Amino acid sequence: MTEPARGFPQAEFEARTSATQQWMLDIKLDALIVTTEAEIRYHTGFHTQFFESPTRPWFLVIPAEGKPIAVIPTIGESGMQATWIDEVHTWPAPKPADDGVSLLQSVIKDLPRRFGRVGMPMGPESILRMPAADARTLAQGLGSEIVDCAEHLLQQRFVKSKAEIEKIRHACQITSGAFEALPTYASIGETELDITRKMRIELLQRGADNTPFMVAGSGQGGYDSIIMGPTGRTLESGDVLIIDTGTTFDGYFCDFDRNYGFGHVADDTARANAAVHAALDAGFAAARPGAKMKEVWSAMWKIMEDVGALGNSIGRMGHGLGMLLTEWPSVHPEDERVLEAGVVMTLEPGMTFAPGRQLVHEENIVITEDGAEYLTRRAPPEIPVIA
Repeated sequence: MTEPARGFPQAEFEARTSATQQWMLDIKLDALIVTTEAEIRYHTGFHTQFFESPTRPWFLVIPAEGKPIAVIPTIGESGMQATWIDEVHTWPAPKPADDGVSLLQSVIKDLPRRFGRVGMPMGPESILRMPAADARTLAQGLGSEIVDCAEHLLQQRFVKSKAEIEKIRHACQITSGAFEALPTYASIGETELDITRKMRIELLQRGADNTPFMVAGSGQGGYDSIIMGPTGRTLESGDVLIIDTGTTFDGYFCDFDRNYGFGHVADDTARANAAVHAALDAGFAAARPGAKMKEVWSAMWKIMEDVGALGNSIGRMGHGLGMLLTEWPSVHPEDERVLEAGVVMTLEPGMTFAPGRQLVHEENIVITEDGAEYLTRRAPPEIPVIA
């Protein structure tokens, strides 16, 4: 398995910025401010673990024309100067009395003013990574109308470039291999924590960069939660264990799960697994250019409803995927978003098939010109059994 090249050529960042500036013109913005790691990295290539520290805010200003402008803590200056960005303004953060706000205001006020409108993501699935009081001070001091542009940014990142898709594919292939190897080192009598620790090591040895997300749940013939573990619960005969992992390569996530039986798999569990497996097949067939997210949801839910599903406790059955573990939009019965070639997403059918017992199955796919393609190696139709 050949490892994709890390990073991106400058032409990719130029294309991303150009696309951003086109919709900025369409909605009449003089500038756009982004503050999150994903949006800053998307437009600059600035890739650092330092965003794990919440102490300092970081800002990127995208003007109506020209390259983005970084307004960042001094600690990040050399790193940002190594990207394609030319203009980098810094302040000695942390400085709570004025943590970059006046500097950011000055940079924006120096830009050409045509519309008197500045964009910031403020809508669903957006985060403003700065103190709310500072955001209020910034808005009051700019003298421009602040416009929500969350959906425009989400829509732009919804469709991935070929290079982005290959990074996600690589993360998926590494993780598929680790899942396939799990029965060789997991056994009855171990805990959820024992097994997931071994899997983290396996993923690193196979070339993953990190596994920020690994949850697990288990129970007799199914499980009642998929987000609270891994715990110290010991796996016994008749248990089913789910592991759901978000593993990264070069800043891009995979996100999928696998189920394992211990000792044996109960008949009703096997029937439920066949249903969620078939439901995912139906979702895959429905996922094609021009289809809506809600149509993919309906295709999967019909299969499970027909076999007597009691409900779906997750709230959706898939989502976008890329620089974040879960990206917009959702495979949901009310989501009208239309699929197009280059969209990377998860299919995640799940159902409660008996009180307190559910099964969830997840794969990662990319929409192609005439359908879809798996980025993961498809799970077997029957739950693997570990002795």
